[in-house]
Amino acid sequence: MGRGSHYGRQGEPRKFDPTFKGPIYNRGCTDILCCILFILALLGYFAVGILAWSQGDPRKVIYPTDSKGQFCGQVGSPLEKKPLLFYFNIMKCASPLVLLEFQCPTTQICVERCPDKFMTLLKALQNEEDREYYKQFCKEGVDMRKRAPEILKDGLCPSILTPSKNFTRRCLPALETLKGGVVVVGNETTFRDDYAGENINATDLLEASKKSNAVVEARAVAMRIFEDYTQSWHWILLGLVIAMLVSLIFILLLRCLAGVMVWVMIIMVIIVIGYGIFHCYMQYASLKGQAGSDVTIKDLGLQTDFSVYLQIQQTWLAFMIILCIVEAVIILLLIFLRKRLLIAIALIKEASKAIGHVMSSLFYPLLTFALLFLVIAYWAITAVFLSTSSEPVYKVFNTTECMYSRDTCKPETFNSSNVTTECPDAECLFAFYGGETLYHKYLILFQFYNLFLFFWCANFVTALGQVTLAGAFASYYWAFKKPDDIPAYPVFNSLGRALRYHTGSLAFGSLILAIVQVIRVILEYLDQKLKGAQNKCAKFLLSCLKCCFWCLEKCIKFLNRNAYIMVAIYGKNFCTSAKDAFFLLMRNIVRVAVLDKVTDFLLFLGKLLVVGIVGICSFFFFTGKIKIVEDAAPSLNYYWVPILTVVFGAYLIAHGFFSVYAMCVDTLFLCFLEDLERNDGTADRPYFMPERLLSILKKSNEGVKTVD
Repeated sequence: MGRGSHYGRQGEPRKFDPTFKGPIYNRGCTDILCCILFILALLGYFAVGILAWSQGDPRKVIYPTDSKGQFCGQVGSPLEKKPLLFYFNIMKCASPLVLLEFQCPTTQICVERCPDKFMTLLKALQNEEDREYYKQFCKEGVDMRKRAPEILKDGLCPSILTPSKNFTRRCLPALETLKGGVVVVGNETTFRDDYAGENINATDLLEASKKSNAVVEARAVAMRIFEDYTQSWHWILLGLVIAMLVSLIFILLLRCLAGVMVWVMIIMVIIVIGYGIFHCYMQYASLKGQAGSDVTIKDLGLQTDFSVYLQIQQTWLAFMIILCIVEAVIILLLIFLRKRLLIAIALIKEASKAIGHVMSSLFYPLLTFALLFLVIAYWAITAVFLSTSSEPVYKVFNTTECMYSRDTCKPETFNSSNVTTECPDAECLFAFYGGETLYHKYLILFQFYNLFLFFWCANFVTALGQVTLAGAFASYYWAFKKPDDIPAYPVFNSLGRALRYHTGSLAFGSLILAIVQVIRVILEYLDQKLKGAQNKCAKFLLSCLKCCFWCLEKCIKFLNRNAYIMVAIYGKNFCTSAKDAFFLLMRNIVRVAVLDKVTDFLLFLGKLLVVGIVGICSFFFFTGKIKIVEDAAPSLNYYWVPILTVVFGAYLIAHGFFSVYAMCVDTLFLCFLEDLERNDGTADRPYFMPERLLSILKKSNEGVKTVD
C-alpha cells in the first residue's frame, strides 16, 4: 500500500500509537450540557405524565356516554347494569352535525338491553305490560300515567321503539338488506310514527344509523380484532418463541458455518419468495371464472370484512406482482454483487468469531426490547390519559330555529334559564369532551411534548445499545492475542462506560434524530389535512419535503451509528466523533460502498428468511391447512390478524439478533480501516486483523490511496 501524501478535506489519517490497546478507559464526561438538558426534559416528561394521570379518564375510550356525560356500564356506578346506549330518535343522527360535534342531537340514555319489537308510546300507554316494557327506554323517574303529548313535550320518552341490536355498545336498528337492495327492519320496509303522523322508511333509518357514530365501523373492526387476539394470543406467543429459536439457531449456525449458511440463506430466500409467487398464482388461477372474482379493489371500496378482498383476482395479482419485483431485485443484486459476496462472507466470518468470544452480546437486545417497551408503554398510557383528560361540554340542541343553538350550557341550571322560554324544544345535551381551563388550552402542546420525548427516549435507548455493543466488539478487535487479551465482561464494562461518561453524547445524537422525526410527523399531518385540497403546488412541495426529510433521517442514522462507534472507542464528544468517523469513511469510500452495504444486504436476507419461514408456517396453521393441527387452530374473524402479528413480531426479533451482527460488522469495519492507517504489518507495527481477512479486504480497495 502506498502512503498518501495529501488527504485534503478528508482529514488526517491515524498515526501509529504503541500504547493504543482498544477502547480508552481513562476518559471524561462528554456533552455535559446536553446531558443536563436531557435530564430536565425527562423530569418535565414525568411531570406531564403525572398531570395527565391526575386529569385523564381512560373510561371515556371504553364506555359510551349518555346525554349527561355519564358512562354506560361503568363498574361501581349507578349505570353498572346498563351497558348499552339507546337513542330516542335515531333519525336525528342523519344530520351533518354528527360529524362536526361527534354527538347525536337527540336524547341518549343507558339501558340494560336493546328493544326487540315495534312499539309506539301511544300503544304502550294502553296496557300495563307494554307500559312497563316501554318505561325502561325512558328517562329515570318518568310518570307513565301521564298522557303521551305531555311525556313527549318534556322529552321523557321516545315516540317509537324499533327492533335494535347491540353494535359496539349502542342500540342501532336491526337492519337487513334483502335481495334487490331492499332495506328492512323487523321484516318491515316502512313503519308509522302515530304521534308524528308520518311514515318512516327503513332506508332513511339505515342512513341515520350509519351516521350515529362517525367511528362505529372502525370500532366494530377493532372489536373483532380484539376478539381474535383473545382467541389466538397463546398461539401468537408460541409463534414469537419459534421466531426467537429460529433466529438464535441461525446465528449459532453462522458462528460455525458462516460461508455455507450465507449461501443457504441466499438460496432459501429465493425459494421462499418463489413459493409465495407460486401460491399467489394458484389462488389467482383458482378464482378465474368464479362469479364476482373480477371485481376490482377500487369498485369494492373499504370493507370491514377484509376476507372479501381475498375473493377477488386483483388482490392475488397485486401480491404476485409485488413478490415478482422483490424476487427480481434480489436476483439482480446478487448477480451484480457476486464478486463482493466472498469479501462480505469473510467479514461475516470474523464477526461470527467476535460474537463467539462475546456471547453475552446476543442477549443484549433483550435489554433494548425491555427499555423500548417501557418507553412505548409510558408514551401510549400518557397519550390516552391526555386525550381523555378533558371535561364534559354540554350544548343547546334543538329542532327549530333558535339563537342559542349550539351554545354551551349547564344541565343543572338549564331548565331555569331563559333559553327554555325562547326555545321550548331546546335541550341541554352532552356534546363532547373539552374544557376552557389553562390546562385544556395547552393540551395539544402536552401531546406534542409527549410525542417528542417518545422519539428522543426511543432513539436514546437505541443509541445506548449501539455504543455498548461497539465498545464490546472494539475490545475484541484490538486484543492482539485473542481471546487472552479480551477484557473480562466486555459488554457490561462497555455499558458502564456509556452511562457514566457519554449519556450527554447519546442524548445529543438522539435529539438531532428526534427533531427530524417530529418534523416528518408534522409533514404527514399536513399531508392528511391537504388531501381534500385542490392546490397541487402545495401537495407537490409537501411531497418533496417529505422525501427530503426521509433521506435526511437515513443519513443522520448512518452518521450517528458510526459516531457512536468512535465514542465507544475514544471517548470523545459527539461532534468530534461524528467528524472523525465521517472523514475515516470518506478516506475509504470505495470500501464503504462495495463492502459494508453488501454485508448489510446479506444480513437483511437473513431477516427475510426467518420472517418468511415463520410467516408461511403461521399462514398454514391459522388458515387450517395443516391437517395434523387443524382442530387446534382457533376460529377467527380475520385470520390475517395473528399472521401479521407473528410476522411483524418475528421481524422485530430477527432484527434484534441480526442487529448485533450488523453492529459487530460495522465496528470491525471501522476498526479495520483504523488498523490499516495505524499499522503497516511489520514486526514493530503489526496488524490486529487475521492475515486471511487482511488479504481479502485489501483486494476490495485496489487502486485506492491508503496509508501503510
